[in-house]
Parts: sequence; structure tokens; C-alpha cells
Amino acid sequence: MLGAIEAGGTKFVCAVGDHLGNIMDRVTIPTTVPEETMKDVIAFFKKYPVEAIGIGSFGPIDVNLESPTYGYITSTPKTAWKNYPLVQTIKDVFSVPVGFNTDVNAAALGEATLGAAKGLDSCLYMTVGTGIGAGAIVQGNLLQGLSHPEMGHILVRRHPDDSYKGKCPYHHDCFEGLAAGPAIEERWGDKGANLADRDEVWDLEAYYIAQALMQYILILSPKKMILGGGVMHQEQIFPLIYKHLTAMVNEYVVLPELSEYIVLPGLGDNAGITGSLLLAHQALQQ
Repeated sequence: MLGAIEAGGTKFVCAVGDHLGNIMDRVTIPTTVPEETMKDVIAFFKKYPVEAIGIGSFGPIDVNLESPTYGYITSTPKTAWKNYPLVQTIKDVFSVPVGFNTDVNAAALGEATLGAAKGLDSCLYMTVGTGIGAGAIVQGNLLQGLSHPEMGHILVRRHPDDSYKGKCPYHHDCFEGLAAGPAIEERWGDKGANLADRDEVWDLEAYYIAQALMQYILILSPKKMILGGGVMHQEQIFPLIYKHLTAMVNEYVVLPELSEYIVLPGLGDNAGITGSLLLAHQALQQ
């Protein structure tokens, strides 16, 4: 039995299951302050004889095994969680191996193993929701170097008709600052879910997403691109993304049929928690 934590800025999803993605039990816990949230997380796992726990966490996080702050959530805007030792907190209670990576890298692992990119040795998973993040599988391995990717904070060209200042507390008008859920709400005065019939909302959103995807394509050349998160529940945005991306690429590189190349998660909203089960399995094997 494996444990999994999908640690998000709004909620922690905890589950127990196996390396095939079968989930036996799960619970959703609000992300408040560490003392409250982690108390409930620990209580959930104490009910089960887990052999390893995998954590896919919001970031930035320290994934360098040689670092003294490995396993920490680091410079997050959620101040209560800044410099929080997430892995060590779990290890102090449960004497089991712990796998640790970003929530989007976990989702990429889940989709590459059991989801929309199954059978491929490369893919990119991007979530567009409260924040924007992306993880990637390259030649069968999670992409990681000096640190983990932070693809949500790349700089994009501002649309000529967009005067919105940007929401990111670090960079203002980076990709996340212009296109994440809170930016949509602040720019248009309502949540994205209530703006489904406003074509101009989704055309602008698609313009920014397409710019980001073009950069990822030119740098990583993934074999599948998977877009998840709450904003992508507005599925009318996909044809708009294809339109803008086609114009931006301008036949410079040959791409597959975009409706088959840029897709929703095969695992739906379970991509992150399934990937976290797989992180636990990897930790147990290692």
C-alpha cells in the first residue's frame, strides 16, 4: 500500500493506493497553515500501513538531494508555508521512503505512465488554475537540473489590447501573472467559470497560453502536451489555442494534428495524485 499527497495552494489531496493508480481511499484537506493542515494529513495516513509516501507539492520547492533544505517548500507566496520542511515532517512520523517533486512533475509522471502520454518517452504537463506550472518528462525521466522547472513564470509578450498590470507578486506580468485564474478574475471582474460565454476572455487567455506552448515546443519538443487545471475545464479554449499557436509557429516547425497533440489529461483531475502514488513507488524501489 502506497500513500500519496498532492499538496496544492488551496487543498491537500491525500490518498492510499497502488502503483497501477488504483485509489483505495482519499481525503481532501484545506490548505490553511502547516500546523492545521499537516495534523489532518498525518491523521489520515495513520489509518493505513503505507510502505512509502509520494508528495507532489506546490512550489517552489528544494528537490536537490544534496541540499540542507531538501524537501522544503521555499519561496512560496503562501507565507505560512515559506521554508517549511514538508518531507522531514512526514519522515518524522512515518519511517518509510518518501518521494518528492513538484505537483506538475508528479502529474507529468502520472500522464506519461498511465494517462494521455502512456507509451511515450516525453511529454509536458501544464496546469492553469490558481497558479500556472508545468512539468516534463524528457527521455523517460522527470526534467530537473539546478532545480525543478518553473515554466509558469516565463515572460510572454503582452497583447496590444491588454492593459492589465499582472497578478504575480514576483514578476507582475509573467505568464502566470497574466493568465492564471486569479488574473482572469481580477482583469474581468468575475471568476472564469462565470465567464464561459465571453469569447474575448478566452481568446486573450488562449493568446498567452499559445505563446507559452510555443516556447516549450521550441525548447523541449515534447511528444505530447497535456493541459490540466481548473481554467482548462473551459474546453472552448482549445480551438483558440490551436489557432493562435498555428499563427505563431508560422510553419517554422512541423507539428502533429494539434487536437491530438495538445489535449486534456487522460487521468482527468487525478493526474497529480496518481503521479504522487508513482513517486511513492519509485522511492520504495530505490
